[in-house]
Amino acid sequence: MPTTPTRVDLPGLSGLDANAEDASPPEVTTLALDVLEKQPKLKKILLLGILCLALFLDTFNNSSLFTAIPVISVELNIPNSESVWLPQRISVNICCLASYREHSGRVSDLYNPKWVFVSGAVSMGIFALINGAAGALTIPSAMHLIVHMYPDPSDQAKAVTAFGGMGAIGVVLGLIIGALFVSFASWPWVFFFSAMVSGVIGLSAILLIPKLSRTVAETRAQQVMRVRRLDLLGVFTFTVASILFIFSITSGSVDGWSSTHVIAPLILSFVLFITFFVWEARLSESYAAVPPKMWTYENFTVLILASFAPFMWWGSIFLLFSWLWEVVYQWSAINTAMHFLPIGLGMFPIIPLAAGLQSKLRLKWVILIGFVLICTGTVLLPFADSSENYWPFAFPGFLLGTAGASLIYTTTNIALLANTPKAVSGIVSAMFTCVLQMGAAIGAAILTSIQTSVQLSHGGPTSFSGRAAGLWFLFAFLCAMMVLLVVFMKDTVGPVTSPGKGLAVKMEISKNEV
Repeated sequence: MPTTPTRVDLPGLSGLDANAEDASPPEVTTLALDVLEKQPKLKKILLLGILCLALFLDTFNNSSLFTAIPVISVELNIPNSESVWLPQRISVNICCLASYREHSGRVSDLYNPKWVFVSGAVSMGIFALINGAAGALTIPSAMHLIVHMYPDPSDQAKAVTAFGGMGAIGVVLGLIIGALFVSFASWPWVFFFSAMVSGVIGLSAILLIPKLSRTVAETRAQQVMRVRRLDLLGVFTFTVASILFIFSITSGSVDGWSSTHVIAPLILSFVLFITFFVWEARLSESYAAVPPKMWTYENFTVLILASFAPFMWWGSIFLLFSWLWEVVYQWSAINTAMHFLPIGLGMFPIIPLAAGLQSKLRLKWVILIGFVLICTGTVLLPFADSSENYWPFAFPGFLLGTAGASLIYTTTNIALLANTPKAVSGIVSAMFTCVLQMGAAIGAAILTSIQTSVQLSHGGPTSFSGRAAGLWFLFAFLCAMMVLLVVFMKDTVGPVTSPGKGLAVKMEISKNEV
């Protein structure tokens, strides 16, 4: 066993600007964020609760629609041949959310995270009344506030774990609350509920988050400079590429993979993705939405790849089984939601367990335990092909899978923040949540496509064969991610130590950077 690594802190270096001559533009004023750390303990707890509620609502907005989809199809007279597009449209909405979330991380780093968060909360309320797909501004700015409110690594890890756990709980309670609205009120109440909670979050944030003023007065030139650093062209390119990719994947199973409606947007999406990364590489570090130096931080790339797993698992499971149970088995929305309860039950003990494991083990092994659990749970699910097989296969599969997804979700977030400077916590959090949402969108698109393609020749939409094929693909993908983690993640992160001692993290620093 190697000795515990230590963290190296160099005064004056701020991550992205450490080793690039053109990385820093003329001086930009900064916010006095240390005021967050100095808030009374009770106020910090209340504020953390509001930030957690924001993440709860963000995940609620996605999962609450799954139990409502069959009802929406009936009430809007959407035929079975076209109903497959409902989950695909959810995937596109999630994909758009992920793309804008990437941008909001840069906004949180450059502007006041308090008002970025408040504007995101208000947007969730307004757009929930329209279509329920908003909130990209809240999560990276919330993470930005948490990192500065709890600078001690141990306290920060606990806060991040609680924050991430609330998002996982929102996934499950979204299903249950959505089912209650569908059964006893009407499906538009899903959006009305979101709007009301958004109002509470926004008002509470205004009252609880202290005033964050700039250290010195900002000139007009510095204000213009901050706008330039938003990288609007890069964000637009990434968003369009993501939407085209999801559209082509989901269209393949309906229009045929040789159709121009599939091939053209797929090729164009790859061209735009390449264009985006070339564009980011040509910009100086301080002007890029995804600075190239981010990929040079130790373990950053493999942790980002591992972050695809949790929401891809949750989104795929809800999508495949909610349709099976409501449409094929004719279960009610409430009955369907109750059968998803093992996912919620698997989350609650994992939140404190995750904190305990993170304080005892290096974070690589905590994440690896998560992958073992999620793969074990997933391999059971292709055999849950009837209502009688729910208890021997689906129930333990949901418990084990969600336990693994929760461990991966909370621990990768902490490991990413540990390996990167606090000055770029907004960008890091944005990239993390962007990848989470992309995992949900891409997973739903790919599994829907596999399911639809297989069931065309194997029993039709009421058969389980298409869903089983999608679940086997999910299992293979998760196993591949686990192998990548074992091979490429360096065992230098953690464990999280007691307050005051810091998080044990090895940071490689070249002579040129020093």
